[in-house]
Amino acid sequence: MHTLNISLDTLDASRFKQITFRDYFDRVYQNIMLLIQSGFQVKINAVLMKGVNEDEILDFIQFTKDHPVVFRFIEFMPFDGNQWNRDKTVSYKEIMDQIATKYAPEEILRIQDEPNDTTKNHKIKGAQGSFGIISTVTNPFCDSCNRLRLTANGQLKNCLFSQKEQDLLSAFRNKEDLKPIIKKAVLGKKAVRAGMETPETFEDTNQHKQNRSMITIGG
Repeated sequence: MHTLNISLDTLDASRFKQITFRDYFDRVYQNIMLLIQSGFQVKINAVLMKGVNEDEILDFIQFTKDHPVVFRFIEFMPFDGNQWNRDKTVSYKEIMDQIATKYAPEEILRIQDEPNDTTKNHKIKGAQGSFGIISTVTNPFCDSCNRLRLTANGQLKNCLFSQKEQDLLSAFRNKEDLKPIIKKAVLGKKAVRAGMETPETFEDTNQHKQNRSMITIGG
């Protein structure tokens, strides 16, 4: 089965236009339906932000009941230029508390996570799909993370929060051995969020200014 990740922060067409500055909601929604009909496993990523879309959590959950998709809620994370503020983050607990306003505890099923999974997975009893929460801010999973990310322009990041990158593209073009570069990145991986271990350090916006925006990280 082929898997595709799609970003969709709202199920409301007018809000979609406000967030993306594009009037493409119907096109995105129809493509999601087409992918489902074609047998793809669809994972939908929604970054939750207070005052923006946290009021849609139950709508997202209903979507997983009606469609065989994985809806993944991602806590708002700090990157250069995204005006991050800790107060905008919708935490794992807040998400689960809101879901609990509609569903009884026995209806919210915990799914066994895959090894080194970054998502805490759940589903509503009887639902076609499931949902997960990537709680990088409030419940970091750094102790089990084995992720590296190759950016769209060939830079290797050992953590999304790291301001340091290893240039694989230039080495590849020069026919250099990539193993030492990859090894350096792996051995340089910090125990917690690129070295931002305390809440005070993590919430210091100066720590994020040299970390490019998520849209330019890609990978």
